[in-house]
Amino acid sequence: MTHGRLILIRHGETEWSKSGRHTGRTDIPLTPAGEARARTLVERLAPYRPSLVLCSPLGRARRTAELAGLVPDAIDDDLLEWDYGDWEGITTVDIRERVADPTWTIWARPIPGGEQAEDVAVRTARVIRRTLPELSKGHDVVLVAHGHLLRILAATWLGLPAVDGRLWVLDAGALSLLGYERDQRAIVAWNT
Repeated sequence: MTHGRLILIRHGETEWSKSGRHTGRTDIPLTPAGEARARTLVERLAPYRPSLVLCSPLGRARRTAELAGLVPDAIDDDLLEWDYGDWEGITTVDIRERVADPTWTIWARPIPGGEQAEDVAVRTARVIRRTLPELSKGHDVVLVAHGHLLRILAATWLGLPAVDGRLWVLDAGALSLLGYERDQRAIVAWNT
């Protein structure tokens, strides 16, 4: 059986992603460097002919899709970034000071006023289910979204717990591929 691939695109750099601030639902525009990196996606996407393009509703993802030469078939609320609640706009260093825990990570503690990693995984599972009809026909699907969301989506794709998304780094403007080795779901390329 021939399977398609999930082509994951993390939005380009923003001032908050550049400075390490947790950027969930706050709609921050791309920096000039973020726009330039997004434009490089045109060439990197040239070998693919996706039958479906889904995009987060946030402007940074939509602008990345536009600069990459993609026209989304749908804007999908399930591709919104993790809702960081009380930690929105705050760096890990500052959160560690506030909670007096030098080992704090977004993956290891409940998020006050926001979503938990497992909540995000529920959304990513819905996205994956929506893509399966196209993938099963051997068609590629592009998802344009956000760093933590796409890392959790990769964990969900592999049948792993949401928190295992912590195991992969995903740079702003990066392209990754999820697919199959025979019938086994796999990471084909990551953070290119």
